[in-house]
Amino acid sequence: MSSAPFVQAIADRAPDLLSTLPGSGLSWLDRARRDQLQAFVRDGLPGARVEAWKYTALRALARREYALGDAQAGQRQVVADDVVLPGVDGARLVFVNGVFRADLSMLDDLPSGMRLQPLSQALENDAEPLRFFLARDRGGSDSDAFARLNAALAADGVVIRLDAGCRVETPVHVVYVGAPADDTLAWHARNIIELGEGASLSLVEHHAASGDQAHLGTLMADVVVRAGAELDWMQLQDAAADAVLMRRHAVRMDANANVKLHAVELGGKLVRHELDVELRGEGANLQTRGVFLPRKRQHLDTHLDIRHAACNTASHALWRGVADQRGRGVFHGQIIVDPGADGTDAALSNKNLLLSPHAEIDTQPVLEIYADEVMASHGATVGQLETNALFYLRSRGIPLEQARRLLTVAFCRAALEDVPNQALLAHFNTLLEAHLPVGGEAA
Repeated sequence: MSSAPFVQAIADRAPDLLSTLPGSGLSWLDRARRDQLQAFVRDGLPGARVEAWKYTALRALARREYALGDAQAGQRQVVADDVVLPGVDGARLVFVNGVFRADLSMLDDLPSGMRLQPLSQALENDAEPLRFFLARDRGGSDSDAFARLNAALAADGVVIRLDAGCRVETPVHVVYVGAPADDTLAWHARNIIELGEGASLSLVEHHAASGDQAHLGTLMADVVVRAGAELDWMQLQDAAADAVLMRRHAVRMDANANVKLHAVELGGKLVRHELDVELRGEGANLQTRGVFLPRKRQHLDTHLDIRHAACNTASHALWRGVADQRGRGVFHGQIIVDPGADGTDAALSNKNLLLSPHAEIDTQPVLEIYADEVMASHGATVGQLETNALFYLRSRGIPLEQARRLLTVAFCRAALEDVPNQALLAHFNTLLEAHLPVGGEAA
């Protein structure tokens, strides 16, 4: 697919862009960007024969061309309410079409021991501490095309670094807003998050729309959670209806580290989220819970790859999917227990509902165990609303569509009921109720 218009446009336009990116002039960064761009152009986008992409076709994307970056992002009009969430009133960084907007952000009165800044500033001020993340290879397989593209062209993002013992209880809010522009754009962002030993962070990652647009966004993140550190992480993806969004979060957890992730996937036309977690320290604990709700002709793809690489680690994943109209959902949940990782406790559950005969959800639970004395389970189901439950509600005077809505929202809430921020949880529930069920066929 390397000759596709999408790839060819990158090959023609991106080399001139490299010299204008923040941090250009640093020999190690220039070399890394150039190498990743060459690898992307050489191999192109993954096709249907690439196992990791067999359920997510990129043919339509391959035929498109995007303008690279938004020179007018600093002047784009954004509604203030689009970058605010209930119960989230701490530090905030806002990016519009991938570009940092200081006028919409709040970076005052940061806690002692916390460094928080946009990547563009970090590269200009002191890039050396980021060299390990930015200079390494971003993947060598056909499935890593967007990671390579991001490594080559990412111009901004967020850098969060917590010293050992630093505890940040008020949620840090990172917002990526898509705003209308004269052209259909491609933007690329990189997040680097490091929690020192015994540190604690509450983080909200928010993808929003401020008007209709069909931009392509890629977000790649490196997250390191040192020994005994805790990360409470919430993600809300509510991009514009025609947007394309590709995200990958690579998480590395040391001994006794704790990560709890809640994710809500609502918006976008073609969206893929990859969560790659390695529990590499004894006693590390990962909890992931999420919901994805494709409708109309949306395609939402979630990939979990969880590797237990040390003794006595634990991971529990509970994900729910609901597809309506002609929506399509994809869920891949893989747990690997490495040799020597005895005492692992791993469980993965993915339950899905189809609300329309034209909807589709493809689920792939995978479990690979190479160690002894392991507790592990995985399961996945795809079905429809329970007939008996519907009959029970209707027998008590509840109309059919209201009964379907009640059961569907309750099904989704099971994945979100332990969100600690009650105001944010209430907001999630309101979004779920507004989103489903729609019923009928999509055009």
